[in-house]
Amino acid sequence: MPWSDQGGGGQGPWGGGGSGGGRGNSPWGRPGGGPNPKDIEDMLRRSQQRFRGMFPGGFGGPKIIILGIAALLAVWLFSGLYRVQPNQQGVALVFGKFNGVPTEPGLHWNWPSPIGDVFLPNVTLENRIEIGFRSTGDGSSRTSSSVRDVPEESQMITGDENLVDIDFVVFWRISDASKYLFAMREPDQTVKVAAEAVMRDIIGGTRIQDALTDRRGPIETDAQILLQKLVDEYGAGIEIRQVQLLEVDPPGQVIDAFNEVSRAKQDLERMKNEAEAYRNDVVPRARGEGAQIVEQADAYRQEVVNRAQGDGNRFDSVYQAYTQSKDITTKRIYLETLEEVLKNVNKVIIDDSASGSGVVPYLPLPEVQRRMSRPAPGAPRSQQGGTQ
Repeated sequence: MPWSDQGGGGQGPWGGGGSGGGRGNSPWGRPGGGPNPKDIEDMLRRSQQRFRGMFPGGFGGPKIIILGIAALLAVWLFSGLYRVQPNQQGVALVFGKFNGVPTEPGLHWNWPSPIGDVFLPNVTLENRIEIGFRSTGDGSSRTSSSVRDVPEESQMITGDENLVDIDFVVFWRISDASKYLFAMREPDQTVKVAAEAVMRDIIGGTRIQDALTDRRGPIETDAQILLQKLVDEYGAGIEIRQVQLLEVDPPGQVIDAFNEVSRAKQDLERMKNEAEAYRNDVVPRARGEGAQIVEQADAYRQEVVNRAQGDGNRFDSVYQAYTQSKDITTKRIYLETLEEVLKNVNKVIIDDSASGSGVVPYLPLPEVQRRMSRPAPGAPRSQQGGTQ
């Protein structure tokens, strides 16, 4: 509501007259409606005096300047603290120079910037370099949609002057952080180029069939050893963990022909194995039969020799007996010879002296022997069996 005077004279809320009577006054008590400059100066002066009273010696004195500088210096020095994680190595520099001793995991201090600087590379991370291809995903699968071929890196010449397409991966990690940071400008690219050069050198001394079949393991081992030796000569501070061959194939233009050759060689190996199995079955049997024949011949030879030696010894004994008693020996030999000759002949004896005695001078010895060997009629079976 408007300010008004009950008595008819208009005054404002600050005690001045209103528009109805008298001259209007401002809130600062001066005509014209503006602040008094002297009052403003007094208020600022009093505020400044109170602020200076908060510091000993007054604001801007030498003590407060020293305290401010000391505080800034303490904050700057405190910023030099740094922590090395268990998977890191600390490389502290002072004026750009490394003192030669990497810092181990824990809390350490170094001169802060701009005097010092600290690098904290990860020394346990397994780094992966792909040669001959590029993975578009995480590299866990090698499908046609996730791999892009790089033929200028993968195609190599073998020892028998054939082309082969090789995709391989090199796994490495940092072994010396200071060498890794300062020995080479681009260590990752250096490892890639060195690995490609080492693999070309090994494949250049290997036949394509060996590279496609049974030489994959030795190629990986040789490549890891040679690559480690090469990066050590560079002083790269890098440890080669593994070289892994992913694909070793002929170029795509001739892969069908190589597959045909591989199938033919597999058939050849199968037939060789079958022939070897047949040989392993036939040869031992033939050797056994041959050994049996040899043993039989040796036994026959031994038998004949022993028999001949026995006959010779018997002849010598007869001859010795003959020299001692010629008549008796001659008669015995004569009788033994007749016995040998006549033992299977039917013999009949005729006695001339009995011709005048009334006895028949005829004796059929074989018939007599047969009759004597027959059992008598009616004799017991036991007697029949024992009768001669």
